[in-house]
Amino acid sequence: MTDGQADSPFAREDSRFGQRLKRYTQVGTQVGGLAAQLAGARVLGLSLDKGKHSAELKAALGGLKGPLMKAAQILATIPDALPREYAEELRQLQSNAPPMGWSFVKRRMRTELGPGWRNQFTEFGHEAAAAASLGQVHIAKQEDGRELACKLQYPDMASTVEADVQQLRFAFSVYRRYDSAIDPSEIYKELSERLREELDYAREAKNMRLYARMLAKEDGVHVPEPIEALSSDRLLTMTWLSGQPLLAFIAEHEDQELRNRVALNMFRAWYVPFYYYGVIHGDPHLGNYTIRPDCSVNLLDFGCIRVFRPTFVKGVIDLYHALADDDEELAVSAYRAWGFERVEGELLRTLNQWARFLYGPLLEDRVTQITDTNNSIEGARIISAVHKALKEQGGVRPPREFVLMDRAAIGLGSVFMHLKAEINWHRLFHDLIEGFDVAQLAMRQEEALREADLSEMGAAA
Repeated sequence: MTDGQADSPFAREDSRFGQRLKRYTQVGTQVGGLAAQLAGARVLGLSLDKGKHSAELKAALGGLKGPLMKAAQILATIPDALPREYAEELRQLQSNAPPMGWSFVKRRMRTELGPGWRNQFTEFGHEAAAAASLGQVHIAKQEDGRELACKLQYPDMASTVEADVQQLRFAFSVYRRYDSAIDPSEIYKELSERLREELDYAREAKNMRLYARMLAKEDGVHVPEPIEALSSDRLLTMTWLSGQPLLAFIAEHEDQELRNRVALNMFRAWYVPFYYYGVIHGDPHLGNYTIRPDCSVNLLDFGCIRVFRPTFVKGVIDLYHALADDDEELAVSAYRAWGFERVEGELLRTLNQWARFLYGPLLEDRVTQITDTNNSIEGARIISAVHKALKEQGGVRPPREFVLMDRAAIGLGSVFMHLKAEINWHRLFHDLIEGFDVAQLAMRQEEALREADLSEMGAAA
């Protein structure tokens, strides 16, 4: 980095009021009218074609770079955080936004590495290899032949995040008036914090090192190595990991054994860190991993990482045992460990209805496809029934930790459906939790976070 770089991660492109105002206008023009339609339907009793309205919302958000699109993708996987019609449309949002041009790339690289930045590479791709909601990736090469991935953050993202966080608050307040089944206040807090964290590429590099440590013994999972000398707060340079997108792999490989190997590696990539260290990768969409010829998985993008309290992880395991053994007392204890309040009576049975759907593949000791116990038609039926029951019971406030845990479970379930994987999920799960000890997890978590210079994440959890 150059001598003149500021110490603060947001000093050069801080959350300026002018930029936030510009973003408010941009988002408001495309979304504000839609929100007004929704509010009018509720307050004035106007008829509303939610299918058409949700398609318009998807079109509006899909044209915007920034966190609002990412938040919409996450919300689409949380039951009843949005109406079903909205979730179906927003689930289709892709993170492949149109990339910024070469003039932006040159400015960003010069700002982050100095005027001689081009001398650091023997090759540097002019075209983006990937473009997402917060930044884009270019492939480069060093003198020793090693290929690198340079992730460049888009300009004014700090302002964009703050503006979008406020828009998100407004959207939640509108929907809360429209439907009382889910109180999204804790969901809002969680999304806001995670979105702000994704701006900090120095933090993402630490997350990457954390994952390399946690998955060091997993031969089926690969994590890129951050290159500190070529990184900054808005430029993250790492080793390039070659692989094939999942859908391309599926199109070329009908062999069930190969598909099952990919599914097994994906399962361990997400859940070894969770059950051994209390950490989860919160963004399992298709752009965040690729498949190698040996069916191992390249795990990518470490901006959205969640550290959980060890007692929360124990609650996840306890709820499994409670469902398997019909133990209501243990279920209540598990939900309270998650952060749910007043869990009793009809509310307990409603929450268990949803939990049985999520845990379904783990409860039967046999080889199955995810669709045998957890398919979209059954899911739609259960969501509808749960939603109706929650409204009758006065609604529920999902805890913050629920957001990314649910996101991971549903996102990975979608991956396994694409693969048509045939696996004994029950035994995979039991292999992970055998001998689980909450005190040992706490010690492993503390040590891993300390080595990655992320101790504050454990304290926050």
